[in-house]
Amino acid sequence: MLRIHRRFVVTLVFVLTSIHLAVAQNTATGRVAQSYRLRGTILEANDRAMVFKERGGEISTIEFDDQFSIQEVYPIAMSTIERNSFIGTAALADSNGRLVAIEVHVFPESMRGTGEGHRPWDSLPGSTMTNANVEELISVGGSRELHLKYKDGEKVVFVPEGAPIVTYRPGNSSLLVSGANVIVVAYEKNGKPTASRITVGRDGFKPPM
Repeated sequence: MLRIHRRFVVTLVFVLTSIHLAVAQNTATGRVAQSYRLRGTILEANDRAMVFKERGGEISTIEFDDQFSIQEVYPIAMSTIERNSFIGTAALADSNGRLVAIEVHVFPESMRGTGEGHRPWDSLPGSTMTNANVEELISVGGSRELHLKYKDGEKVVFVPEGAPIVTYRPGNSSLLVSGANVIVVAYEKNGKPTASRITVGRDGFKPPM
């Protein structure tokens, strides 16, 4: 038993230092499994699995969880961001330490509170993610300055003109076609990567977060 425990600890440390982890529920076993994000393109798909090319070039087959969900991400106007919107924004700090948005996703009201807080993110090296309420919105020409508040703190994020602004709606398997750009939340099940959630863009649109 001690040997198994040590191997588990070594494996867990490796995973934690390699990827940003979330927690997903393995509905088949009732146990909590470590999940991770994958970004890339669908090469082909059927009702049970898809062949997936990661952004780094690796190709793998990802099976679908029995209860996996699909959400479509699509572009909207910057004017959609309003005071009291609940948003998420991936950002990078500029040379002055100011957070500059890579993208902003406006959550539907039904998703208010999703992932609230500020944390490291993996879209680009050094990026962060802030999910928070817009307390104040200042227009700067065609740009925006968002004063954000979440349960443990506050951030100010500058959203330059041209930054992708998106939102979500429920999707279905008709979106999982060859060439579709996706973000996959996956976990290991029976030694195979298994998708619990897929965020996908229609007609080649790339989820920017």
